[in-house]
Amino acid sequence: MSGHSSVAELASSVAQGRRFAGSALTDYWALTKPEVNFLILITTGVGFYLGCGSEARTFSFISLFNTLLGTLLVASGTGTLNQYIEREFDAQMRRTARRPAAAGRLKPAAVLTFGIVLAVIGSIYLAIAANLLASLLAILTLLTYLFVYTPLKRKTPLCVFVGAFPGAMPPLIGWAAASGRLNSEAWTLYAILFLWQFPHFMAIAWMYREDYDRAGYLVLPKGKARVPFMTLETLLPLVALVGITIVQLPTRHAAIFYCAGALLSLAFLYFGLEFVLQRSRLAARRLLAASIVYLPFLLVLSATLCNRART
Repeated sequence: MSGHSSVAELASSVAQGRRFAGSALTDYWALTKPEVNFLILITTGVGFYLGCGSEARTFSFISLFNTLLGTLLVASGTGTLNQYIEREFDAQMRRTARRPAAAGRLKPAAVLTFGIVLAVIGSIYLAIAANLLASLLAILTLLTYLFVYTPLKRKTPLCVFVGAFPGAMPPLIGWAAASGRLNSEAWTLYAILFLWQFPHFMAIAWMYREDYDRAGYLVLPKGKARVPFMTLETLLPLVALVGITIVQLPTRHAAIFYCAGALLSLAFLYFGLEFVLQRSRLAARRLLAASIVYLPFLLVLSATLCNRART
């Protein structure tokens, strides 16, 4: 009987160890913010693709893979370090309380180490496999996001404006990796992503405003200034997006691109107007959904109709 008991205990211990290992891997994966990284990879990839065309360089899937991998590592490190810095505040918000660092499932030292390792490896990888400019842009993104935007979230609503600068950097990283430099077309892509972030985040900020208030985040002003601020931060960028899609990238089919881009932007603007007029959770969800649909569609449109000088 004792032998059977020992075997059962051993099997139970092995099963528990597997469950623990699986849970830990899931937590480390969650630290990297994969849902955010997906969008980062899309915008980086489009920047790379268009960057190749701007310099009449042959598109290389290997170079694209290297760029995406390096960017993914740095972005994952940034997301991990952000959760390390904000773990105590995340624990106070319903939408973030279950994050591994906030919930205490991973020790702070482990989270910090994991984030630093990812960021360092990614930066070095980009410098070697892509070029130094792409690596420097990725490092600049990490530094401004963690040490400028993140602290400002608890001090001033202007953090939204400041955070849009590093948030729009992925297409520049892709463009720099492809061409080794940045031109006006690259900065146009940057401007599109910069502007897109405002209505996208305003929808999130309104939906979770009680959560943000509870944790002490000043992503929206308090009192009477809240509605005018939200209106301004939503509508001005949307109007600017309508204009910028008309002067975006050189295309083989300009009329098609201008019409499609303008229609997309006008539809996005419609949901923004609905949001600022109704200020309801449903309107915020609709604006958020519109933002998630709008950006990939516009980027795919740019990549499909762009004027690529390839042999």
